[in-house]
Amino acid sequence: MADYAHLLFDRDGALARLTLNRPERRNALTHAMMLELEDAFARVRDDPACRVLVLRGAGGHFCAGGDLDAMADMPPKPGNGAGDPLVAAYRQFGDALLALNALPQATISIVEGSAVGGGFGMACCSDVVILHDSVKFGLPEPKWGFIPSQVIPFVVRRLGEGPARDLAVTGRVIDAAEAHRLGIGRYLCRSAAEIDASLQGLLDDILKMEPQALATAKRLVLASATGDDRAVLDDAAESLVGLLRRPEAAAGIKAFKAKSQPAWTKR
Repeated sequence: MADYAHLLFDRDGALARLTLNRPERRNALTHAMMLELEDAFARVRDDPACRVLVLRGAGGHFCAGGDLDAMADMPPKPGNGAGDPLVAAYRQFGDALLALNALPQATISIVEGSAVGGGFGMACCSDVVILHDSVKFGLPEPKWGFIPSQVIPFVVRRLGEGPARDLAVTGRVIDAAEAHRLGIGRYLCRSAAEIDASLQGLLDDILKMEPQALATAKRLVLASATGDDRAVLDDAAESLVGLLRRPEAAAGIKAFKAKSQPAWTKR
């Protein structure tokens, strides 16, 4: 069992369970939490006895994206033309998503409650997604003056360009039924018992697969679907930090926390 500050990680035979564990913040991501996620995914990758990873959020929510308090508390921008150190910090989450996406093991996300921004991205990097009826997906960050920078390639790949463009320019939050229709998740459950039954059925199927054959088939599927993510993720990290350093983002975060509308909202 690994010791993390914001994650719970345990093993049960061939099964690894990773739980995002900041329920008081709907499992919103800080940089420290992103680093822990990358470490946990590497731990799973390097464990030949592990055959399945189940990813979930504590407290009835999967992940509410980036922690706005942490995002608003930024150090000053360096002078003398030096590179902004925040770019690498945000880009790191892209590496964590790449690691999750490329795991040789089967990955299952159980997604409940809030699943926006980074939570949306992690779901889209999972092989199989179990949706609870309470789930809400979206890319609402542009409403508040910034973007969900590192998740965009994975969301586009999962949904297709058309639905992703719709969500990106409207900021709509979609419910479980629409998420199921769009193919974010294949299994739609209305109770904890249904989630447990769906998970057990998936584990029964996956654990019948020969591990190396499964890993090879998954690798070939990914190779068929992907191009070069790194250039997009580099650009997205630069863009996010540039947006966060504008007064509009500070105003947007302030409005979000006050449950009000920012100045640029039009009815």
